[in-house]
Amino acid sequence: MALLATATPPCGLLLTARASASSPGCFLRAPRSRALRRAMAASGADAAASGGSAPPSLLVFSGGTAFNGVVEELKKVTTRVAHVLPVSDDGGSTAEIVRVLGGPAVGDIRSRCLRLSDESTSEALSVRTLLGHRLPLDPSEAKLEWYQIVEGEHALWDGVSQPYRETIRAFLVYFHNEILRRSAEMFCFTNGSIGNFFFAGARIFFQSLDAAIFLFSRVSQIPAESLVLPVISTNDRLTLGCELWDGTIIRGQNEISHPSHGRKEVVNKDCNSCSALPSRIKRVFYMSSEGSNLLHEVFPEANRTVLEQLSKVDCIVYAMGSLFTSVCPSLVPCCFVFLFVHNCIT
Repeated sequence: MALLATATPPCGLLLTARASASSPGCFLRAPRSRALRRAMAASGADAAASGGSAPPSLLVFSGGTAFNGVVEELKKVTTRVAHVLPVSDDGGSTAEIVRVLGGPAVGDIRSRCLRLSDESTSEALSVRTLLGHRLPLDPSEAKLEWYQIVEGEHALWDGVSQPYRETIRAFLVYFHNEILRRSAEMFCFTNGSIGNFFFAGARIFFQSLDAAIFLFSRVSQIPAESLVLPVISTNDRLTLGCELWDGTIIRGQNEISHPSHGRKEVVNKDCNSCSALPSRIKRVFYMSSEGSNLLHEVFPEANRTVLEQLSKVDCIVYAMGSLFTSVCPSLVPCCFVFLFVHNCIT
């Protein structure tokens, strides 16, 4: 699924809405890839007319995995892209970090940062390989390999210079120490992402998700004009929920998209990997992660940088990703400001 909403400044955003008996409510529909090419061409023409040569600027709402294949090609067209990603994923390696250490989910952000990272030198490729590495599925083997990595003895460090090695390893060690401090919780390293561990260590050290993204971006040498933005900038755990048309409330992103019994180390994201929900989804929202009433709805504020970018870019892209667990979670906090900025409401 890829939807586009184009705007050629200073004109307003072009959107259409449709509702039908078979699909209650309305959704935004906009032109497909041809419109994106037109928007890019228009932006290029505007830049040429003003004597500049700036490529088009985009803001992309997407999932953490589905759009990654497009990122490689998009980098060849423009690096002026703000990638807006949800931080409510509670499956796989991310789930274990959130379970033991709390905080927002960093898996989707880490995945996008890796796709945007520099590949021009052998060291850049070595850093990307290290941060993109996953530990084995066998618990004993995973723990053994993790100790080799955190102690700096693993072959993955080959090709990484001393300054980079010490910077990355410092936050892996910090992450490990945070795990050891939680003696009541046994951490499972199975299929763990080294990039997720580095990211979580940086976030806890700085007490800032934005600072962790900044550090990861610099270590990975992501172009300065390429932004990776959490739709909600927080240090707290975020839980996604949904209400079905039959009144059922489901808690947790993974239970919405890939319902299962018990915790799974590897989430199968194939569309046929799990059974359908008992009823259609009516709405998605954020739920309380603390207190006794875990079904309580909460309303987190959208990241201000995301709202600023919404009013500045040439084109807004609703890209590939799960509609209800990737795209909608990013739209929920931005909804009213998004419509106001583009004169859809007053």
